[in-house]
Formats: sequence, structure tokens, C-alpha cells
Amino acid sequence: MSELTPPGYVVLGLIARHGAMTPYELKTRVEESVEYFWPIPHAQLYRIPARLAELDLLREEAEQTGRRRRVFHLTDAGRAALRQWLADPQTPQPETRDPGQLKLFFADLGDPADVVALARRQAAQHRHWLDHYRSLRAGLDPTDAARLLSRVRILKLAILHEQAYVDFWESLASDPHRLDLD
Repeated sequence: MSELTPPGYVVLGLIARHGAMTPYELKTRVEESVEYFWPIPHAQLYRIPARLAELDLLREEAEQTGRRRRVFHLTDAGRAALRQWLADPQTPQPETRDPGQLKLFFADLGDPADVVALARRQAAQHRHWLDHYRSLRAGLDPTDAARLLSRVRILKLAILHEQAYVDFWESLASDPHRLDLD
């Protein structure tokens, strides 16, 4: 389904995993799961389900009384689109928009002491995320088998990723003049 974007697949996946949801519930689920590596603006989470319903990938059910919430259910076509996407090993190139890397790229234009300050700050930020991901892993519920494997995998990747950043920035802070060509 070429007209779907990654946020659309996030919505399909979350509804497939957790059942019917309102856009607000989707926002909450995104915040506790994929937002760490795939942030989606909250406003999009109110538009995407309606668009997916127009494509017959979700079915919208509007409450007739009370808050008149819009609840979205996965359709068979939505489940098929999600499975087709998951079965395709091709992905676009990853996108990295890291302000620390951007400053490092231009660091030769500034004061050499700025590199050390940047490296220390970046190491601290990545150490924070490393600790956070380790905490999330330690807090996993081993009885929730349906979610455990995918959570363990993504947290392992996040921990390895952040550890590499911590190692790099700490090394740069301790020896900013070292030239690593290997």
C-alpha cells in the first residue's frame, strides 16, 4: 500500500496490538512505545485514523452520546496492509537529525574548547537515555509474552545505540585532539 507512511503503519500496528482506540488513546500508546525512535506529532494522530478509515483500513465508530468519541477498529484490509508491510524487508534509508552531530561537523570553525563542552553535554544526554532504556528493560513484565519479545528487541537496540554514543562522546571529551582514522 504505497500511499501509507510510517505513521500510518504505527497507527495500524498499535490498533492491531491493543485493539480499538480513540485518537487520544493512540497518542498515549505512541508516547509509551515508539515515540523514543519515531515521534509523531499529536495532531497527526487525530488525522491519520480518519484517513485510514477512508482507505477502509480502519472502521470508525462514533459514540452517539457522552463525549462522542471516535473509536477506530482494524479492518481485515488494514490487517492485510500491516502484514504486507511487515513482510517486506525493504525500508528507506534511516534519517538522522542529530543537533550534536551537526555542531560536531562544524566544530573546526569554533573554539576548540567548545568541542569538549559539546562532547561532555552529549555524553550526559546519551547516558540519560541509556539509563532510561535500561530502566524500561528492567521494568518489563515477563508475563506479557505477546509484547515481551518485540519490547526486548527494540530496547536492546536502543541500549546498544545509546552505549555507542556515550562511548564516542566520552572518548572525544577526554581526548579531543585524537585522530581516529580506523
